[in-house]
Amino acid sequence: MKEGLTGGLTHTETYVTTAEMRAKQLETDVLSTPALIGLMEGTCVRLLAPYLDQNEQSVGFHVDVRHVAPTRIGQSVTVIVELRALEDQKLRFAVSAFNDQGIKIGEGTHRRAFIEVNRFAAGS
Repeated sequence: MKEGLTGGLTHTETYVTTAEMRAKQLETDVLSTPALIGLMEGTCVRLLAPYLDQNEQSVGFHVDVRHVAPTRIGQSVTVIVELRALEDQKLRFAVSAFNDQGIKIGEGTHRRAFIEVNRFAAGS
Protein backbone atom coordinates (compact mmCIF):
# COMPACT_ATOMS: atom_id res chain seq x y z
CA MET A 1 0.00 0.00 0.00
CA LYS A 2 1.26 3.44 -0.95
CA GLU A 3 1.37 6.46 1.36
CA GLY A 4 -1.63 8.72 1.86
CA LEU A 5 -4.49 6.27 2.37
CA THR A 6 -6.28 7.55 5.48
CA GLY A 7 -9.74 7.71 6.94
CA GLY A 8 -11.89 10.51 5.61
CA LEU A 9 -10.98 10.07 1.93
CA THR A 10 -14.04 10.22 -0.33
CA HIS A 11 -14.79 9.34 -3.92
CA THR A 12 -17.90 10.09 -5.98
CA GLU A 13 -18.95 8.61 -9.31
CA THR A 14 -22.08 8.94 -11.40
CA TYR A 15 -23.40 6.06 -13.50
CA VAL A 16 -26.26 5.73 -15.99
CA THR A 17 -28.37 2.67 -15.24
CA THR A 18 -28.69 0.15 -18.06
CA ALA A 19 -30.91 -2.79 -18.95
CA GLU A 20 -28.26 -5.17 -17.57
CA MET A 21 -28.79 -3.58 -14.14
CA ARG A 22 -32.53 -4.27 -14.18
CA ALA A 23 -34.34 -6.24 -11.46
CA LYS A 24 -35.35 -9.06 -13.80
CA GLN A 25 -37.94 -10.58 -11.47
CA LEU A 26 -40.06 -7.41 -11.70
CA GLU A 27 -42.25 -6.24 -14.56
CA THR A 28 -41.03 -2.65 -14.22
CA ASP A 29 -37.59 -1.53 -15.37
CA VAL A 30 -35.90 -0.60 -12.09
CA LEU A 31 -32.38 -0.91 -10.72
CA SER A 32 -31.74 -4.17 -8.89
CA THR A 33 -30.24 -4.32 -5.42
CA PRO A 34 -27.27 -6.44 -6.58
CA ALA A 35 -26.52 -3.86 -9.29
CA LEU A 36 -26.68 -1.02 -6.75
CA ILE A 37 -24.29 -2.89 -4.47
CA GLY A 38 -21.99 -3.50 -7.44
CA LEU A 39 -21.87 0.24 -8.18
CA MET A 40 -21.04 0.95 -4.54
CA GLU A 41 -18.33 -1.71 -4.43
CA GLY A 42 -16.83 -0.53 -7.72
CA THR A 43 -16.66 3.04 -6.45
CA CYS A 44 -14.74 1.83 -3.37
CA VAL A 45 -12.34 -0.07 -5.64
CA ARG A 46 -11.69 3.08 -7.68
CA LEU A 47 -11.06 5.14 -4.53
CA LEU A 48 -8.35 2.63 -3.57
CA ALA A 49 -6.73 2.28 -7.01
CA PRO A 50 -4.15 5.11 -6.67
CA TYR A 51 -2.95 3.68 -3.34
CA LEU A 52 -2.27 0.09 -4.46
CA ASP A 53 1.21 -1.25 -4.99
CA GLN A 54 1.98 -3.48 -7.96
CA ASN A 55 0.64 -7.00 -7.31
CA GLU A 56 -1.83 -5.65 -4.72
CA GLN A 57 -5.61 -5.54 -4.97
CA SER A 58 -8.55 -5.45 -2.62
CA VAL A 59 -11.41 -7.86 -2.15
CA GLY A 60 -14.79 -7.26 -0.59
CA PHE A 61 -15.77 -9.40 2.36
CA HIS A 62 -18.80 -7.69 3.90
CA VAL A 63 -21.73 -5.65 2.62
CA ASP A 64 -24.52 -4.12 4.72
CA VAL A 65 -26.66 -1.98 2.42
CA ARG A 66 -30.28 -0.85 2.52
CA HIS A 67 -31.90 -0.24 -0.88
CA VAL A 68 -34.49 2.34 0.17
CA ALA A 69 -36.01 3.74 -3.05
CA PRO A 70 -36.48 2.63 -6.66
CA THR A 71 -34.61 4.06 -9.64
CA ARG A 72 -35.83 3.61 -13.21
CA ILE A 73 -33.48 2.15 -15.77
CA GLY A 74 -32.05 5.07 -17.75
CA GLN A 75 -31.76 7.34 -14.72
CA SER A 76 -28.35 8.22 -13.38
CA VAL A 77 -27.12 7.21 -9.94
CA THR A 78 -24.43 9.04 -7.98
CA VAL A 79 -22.49 6.91 -5.51
CA ILE A 80 -20.50 8.49 -2.67
CA VAL A 81 -18.04 6.43 -0.66
CA GLU A 82 -15.97 7.45 2.34
CA LEU A 83 -13.12 5.47 3.85
CA ARG A 84 -13.97 5.40 7.53
CA ALA A 85 -11.23 3.13 8.90
CA LEU A 86 -8.09 1.25 7.90
CA GLU A 87 -7.00 -1.43 10.38
CA ASP A 88 -4.58 -4.31 9.71
CA GLN A 89 -5.07 -4.38 5.92
CA LYS A 90 -8.87 -4.15 6.33
CA LEU A 91 -10.91 -1.16 5.24
CA ARG A 92 -14.37 0.04 6.26
CA PHE A 93 -16.40 2.35 4.01
CA ALA A 94 -19.62 4.30 4.38
CA VAL A 95 -21.53 4.10 1.10
CA SER A 96 -24.55 6.00 -0.19
CA ALA A 97 -26.32 6.49 -3.51
CA PHE A 98 -28.72 9.08 -4.91
CA ASN A 99 -30.70 9.07 -8.13
CA ASP A 100 -30.78 12.00 -10.55
CA GLN A 101 -33.78 13.44 -8.70
CA GLY A 102 -31.67 13.78 -5.54
CA ILE A 103 -33.49 10.95 -3.78
CA LYS A 104 -31.36 8.73 -1.56
CA ILE A 105 -31.76 5.22 -2.94
CA GLY A 106 -29.26 3.32 -0.82
CA GLU A 107 -26.90 3.54 2.13
CA GLY A 108 -24.79 1.34 4.31
CA THR A 109 -21.30 0.01 4.88
CA HIS A 110 -18.84 -2.04 2.89
CA ARG A 111 -15.64 -3.77 4.04
CA ARG A 112 -12.63 -4.71 1.94
CA ALA A 113 -9.23 -6.26 2.57
CA PHE A 114 -5.91 -5.80 0.79
CA ILE A 115 -4.49 -8.91 -0.85
CA GLU A 116 -1.28 -9.84 -2.60
CA VAL A 117 -2.52 -11.05 -5.99
CA ASN A 118 0.03 -13.86 -6.51
CA ARG A 119 -0.44 -15.28 -3.03
CA PHE A 120 -4.23 -15.00 -3.26
CA ALA A 121 -4.28 -16.78 -6.65
CA ALA A 122 -2.19 -19.58 -5.16
CA GLY A 123 -4.83 -20.07 -2.46
CA SER A 124 -2.74 -19.06 0.53
